[in-house]
Amino acid sequence: MTALMFLLGILVFVLGLLFSIAWHELGHYSLARLFGVRVPQFMVGFGPTLWSRHGKETEVGIKAIPFGGYIRMIGMFPPGDDGKVRQRSTSPFRGMIEDARAAAFEELRPGDEKRLFYTRKPWKRFLVMFAGPGMNLVLAVGIFLGVLMGFGVNTQTTAVASVSECVIAQSEEPRDCQAGDTPAPAAAAGLLAGDVITAFDGQPVGDWGTLQQRIRDTTGPATITVDRDGQSMELTADLIENQVARTDGSGGYVEGEFVTAGFLGFSPASGIVQQDFGQAVDRMGDMMTTGVEAMIDIPSKIPGLWDAAFGGGEREPDSPMGVVGAARVGGDIFTLDIPASQQVATALFLIAGFNLSLFLFNMLPLLPLDGGHMAGALWESGRRAFAKVTRRPDPGPFDVAKLMPVAYVVAGVFICFTLLVLAADIINPVRLTG
Repeated sequence: MTALMFLLGILVFVLGLLFSIAWHELGHYSLARLFGVRVPQFMVGFGPTLWSRHGKETEVGIKAIPFGGYIRMIGMFPPGDDGKVRQRSTSPFRGMIEDARAAAFEELRPGDEKRLFYTRKPWKRFLVMFAGPGMNLVLAVGIFLGVLMGFGVNTQTTAVASVSECVIAQSEEPRDCQAGDTPAPAAAAGLLAGDVITAFDGQPVGDWGTLQQRIRDTTGPATITVDRDGQSMELTADLIENQVARTDGSGGYVEGEFVTAGFLGFSPASGIVQQDFGQAVDRMGDMMTTGVEAMIDIPSKIPGLWDAAFGGGEREPDSPMGVVGAARVGGDIFTLDIPASQQVATALFLIAGFNLSLFLFNMLPLLPLDGGHMAGALWESGRRAFAKVTRRPDPGPFDVAKLMPVAYVVAGVFICFTLLVLAADIINPVRLTG
């Protein structure tokens, strides 16, 4: 049964992956068609074609390797300075440029002269290229909101899981209470495991983050209103200062950092809690920040990945994962001993995170990524605006094809990194279960 659920989890992730790729390419395709650009191909995946269907002017299909997708637009790059597409040069760098230029004019039909991508205004080209990652962002936000507000997430609550017997600085934990230790204010006040704190000093509290902050801001007497077995009770506690872990602003803790603050002395219980719209937006903002920081930290993760793949080192839980690693995690999710609804919610979170990563990755201003084409459109727009203000001749379209040698270098780096992540995902994968 466990093996079957593992395979089901992988299947769910793969289907989510294929949909995410198709959704990305649909963004490019829709805007290209809206702006009159002809699109001969719309493909999900790379390599040999498994299935395709020819429409009026676009071939739609699925290829064997689900690591990405593409649409092919007529006239992605302008002709050379003389207005011609030349034969391949013997110079390797010049050959790259001319190959890219020639590919942009394949399948050119009569009448396509007015449907070339490079002839569109820069803002239209920018929107066509942004539409792909933009669709991934829309999908990620939609899934995150649906999961956070619909399913809820496992989070700390105002319910009491356990009550400390004495006051121990968190920098000294873990240790047992000893003779001479001060009794914890919560225990002295009569707080019990299972109580649900509904108000602190007369002010209602509905989430752990708010309650935690009010406790830390208070020293001295305070009233604590609790729900105990369906009855409301009011307790009085005398809070004291203690060394406690620094918080991250969302109820979590910053490892290894401590502050002096008010102390009550209990541990909150965790539970599945549906988020309201504001809370969901705040969480998504944190995820976006974390995603950007993770993208910036990728170079620093490479030595650890290499050691995990080939040196027998430990695979860090936050190390980069590829499609294979994410599919394995998707399988692990469906073997966790949690309710089925939370298995689905966690799988959806994984797919949403993948879409957020696609958005951030494709926004990098580097060819051959979408962000590189967007940067080229912005550069052309600025160059033309400058020429207009200074009353100089229109410089014409920016020839992105001249950057193809750089694009090949960037692509080579990405391929090497992808292969390293793939090796780590196979040899020493990130696992949710033992």
